[in-house]
Amino acid sequence: MLPRVGVLDEITVEATAQGYGELVEFANNHPMLRAWAIEGTGGHGAGLSRHLLQMSELVIELDRPKRAARRNGAKSDPLDAIRAAREAMARPRLGNPRTGGERQALSVLLAARRSAINASTEAQQQVFSLVIAAPEPIRARFRGQKLAAMLTTAANLRVHASWDTETTNTVVALRTLARRAHAMLKEARELQKAMVAIIRSWRPDLLEEFGVGPIVAATVLCAWSHPGRVHSEAAFAMLAGVAPIPANSGQVTTRYRLNRATATASSTPHYTPWSAAGSSTSRPPATMSLDALPKARPAGRSNAAWHATSPATSTAYSKVGRQLLDKA
Repeated sequence: MLPRVGVLDEITVEATAQGYGELVEFANNHPMLRAWAIEGTGGHGAGLSRHLLQMSELVIELDRPKRAARRNGAKSDPLDAIRAAREAMARPRLGNPRTGGERQALSVLLAARRSAINASTEAQQQVFSLVIAAPEPIRARFRGQKLAAMLTTAANLRVHASWDTETTNTVVALRTLARRAHAMLKEARELQKAMVAIIRSWRPDLLEEFGVGPIVAATVLCAWSHPGRVHSEAAFAMLAGVAPIPANSGQVTTRYRLNRATATASSTPHYTPWSAAGSSTSRPPATMSLDALPKARPAGRSNAAWHATSPATSTAYSKVGRQLLDKA
């Protein structure tokens, strides 16, 4: 006979160390085998997850559901907690939260670097746009220059008292944006140096692989987290967005395409080593299957056919990536 499942009790606590202690004490009033189903173990639930893991509790990571699945879009913390518990009990395989330590350090550095790169890119685009519409005396200074040289010129501009209001403020804006772009690039380089230091002390073997740099290694390590989190080649393929799904027509039954709907931030680094090997004259590493390298686009075929792949090719991608991480 299956055990009866139901709600025994409810409690609401603050997201503080004291609140977490109250929650554990509340759970101790119901002595039994237990697990904690938490949404967002890397976000709003990170503090509670760390507290419970330090107490050797079993923590199950759940994905945040779409708002449409929450009682027609309404939000209720008690109902969300009940739904999360039932979802955890119904899962055939439990998900472990990502680890902290080096992985979390790389995660925050990646986020900060990404923000710096985006800010620099936006500032560079604005400099380019302002130069196009700038008054002719200013625009003439940038004529024939590429973007890197334009940033240097803009950062060194000076205001003259004889200029009118439009010219003066255009120069001020150009100088400010150019210096911001340079500052953000410098910040991104400093963050990347910190990432390299962590990777070299944790998994230096990744940096020795062909086509794998600090950004690729950091992104893959953040998604992989720890041995056992990616439990199979199929799971790694799904995480990286290279899992094959049928793309058959009425006459063709052997065509597949990649399931991009499951792609995460690890998708681009997953392809980078193969792209580098395909565009380089140097020999690919021995751990890379030559059958898994991207093929040249055949003439006369559609984009859908070109992007199609076979299960064997996708399995080769996933096996190489997962073995690379789990061999340590």
